[in-house]
Amino acid sequence: MAETFDAVIAGAGPNGLMLACELALAGRHPLVLERRAEPTDEQRANGLVGQVVRMLDRRGLYERLAGPGKAPEPAPRFVFGAFPFELGDLPGHPLHTLLAPQREIERMLRERAAELGVETRRDHEVTGLSQDGRGVRVEIRGRAPVDAAYLVGADGGHSAVRRAAGIDFPGVTSDDSVSLFGHVSVPPEFVGADGGLVVPGFGTVPPFQHLRTETGVVVWAPFPGGDPAITTVEWGQPPEGEFSLEGLRESVRRIIGADVPLAAPTGRGPHLRRRLFGGNTRVAARYREGRVLLLGDAAHVHSAIGGPGLNLGLQDAVNLGWKLAAALDGHAPRGLLDTYESERAPAARRVTMHTQAQSLLIRPGGEVTALRELFGELLDEPAVRGRVADLMSGAETAYDMGPAKGPLVGRWAPDLPGLNRLTRTARPLLLDPTGTLGTGPWSTRVDTAHVPELDTALLLRPDCYVAWQGTTRDGLDEALEAWFGTP
Repeated sequence: MAETFDAVIAGAGPNGLMLACELALAGRHPLVLERRAEPTDEQRANGLVGQVVRMLDRRGLYERLAGPGKAPEPAPRFVFGAFPFELGDLPGHPLHTLLAPQREIERMLRERAAELGVETRRDHEVTGLSQDGRGVRVEIRGRAPVDAAYLVGADGGHSAVRRAAGIDFPGVTSDDSVSLFGHVSVPPEFVGADGGLVVPGFGTVPPFQHLRTETGVVVWAPFPGGDPAITTVEWGQPPEGEFSLEGLRESVRRIIGADVPLAAPTGRGPHLRRRLFGGNTRVAARYREGRVLLLGDAAHVHSAIGGPGLNLGLQDAVNLGWKLAAALDGHAPRGLLDTYESERAPAARRVTMHTQAQSLLIRPGGEVTALRELFGELLDEPAVRGRVADLMSGAETAYDMGPAKGPLVGRWAPDLPGLNRLTRTARPLLLDPTGTLGTGPWSTRVDTAHVPELDTALLLRPDCYVAWQGTTRDGLDEALEAWFGTP
């Protein structure tokens, strides 16, 4: 007889681990299956961008990456489509960043999952599935199958779970760009006081910005505490080839018209050297097939420009976690699990839209240069920069909360003093300034906190979206039942 679990999660990357943590906080028992025998040291994402930075803080995880006593702060500047994107004159804007290698994010989430009792089995590759109305049987290469009430594919863009579930992955493939990425070292005199790359005959390549010329794009990334890295993007180069340090140096020379004496990195590493040709932009035709659901890159892939991938995927996990737990507990309202797709698929389409737009803005050519001139003028306007900051952070996302009304309903809860201590349990939460409202028969499912500094009560879902607001009980019971079931 096969082992049985509440949920099986295929993939022990950040998204799968985050979902496992959310399920464990809700009292469920997921099993994580990972194809790789050991965690990878390969450098992937370089940090977190957007609302997910504050979401980690609301789960008590931000300090584990940023350091004790640290709290998220809005970024003073960022980049959009190779434009310097100044944000210092937009107080309270939502675009937060956290510089942390993906391997460190994965390590932190592995530790957190282990603390919560999550079991992870490595060298377990999901190869197939079968399902009925009661559960899913998960096939594993060279091992006995396991059973689960639900299976979640968090196994990347080439997801075996997505293919086995018969879910299409429509989109577009670009095949005309070549990207090189490599950790390097440069002579000390090439590094300016602000960390920029000072190139004789050209000028300064600013740190952590996309520098576009009429022949390509170069990014100089002087990571603190490690070796710097250079990324180049060119069009019209041969698709075939391997990465080489000399090839990267030649690419930089073609783009900026000056030579940078790149040498092998001198630090301990791990070091990455990568050559990519083309790219994909795709969103799954559906996020659910019966008892099989998709998460993160298994549901959507897009350009990495602007670093939105983990923001999108980790917020998928936080959205799905409490809904899947409610379904497992048996008190999910009708259609609750389907709102995972109806809420998160539009967010994915927004990300694919702005990454495609940015990818066009960095291309060479006179027409693009003219478009950039116009777009640059628009970015001089604070209102435009605020709109783009909302888009990049994910803060513009609003969900349909049914008949509940109010300016905050359907939006992510605003930052409040101490909120990150109240939301660590991942339980629904009523923030009550009156101290009199309460949740009545829902009190075993929904926590209540007296927050006198608020001028309106807020009912928060576990993913920190506002499901109701008001000053009396009008509509509160309806919202509690709509999202958290009949008591």
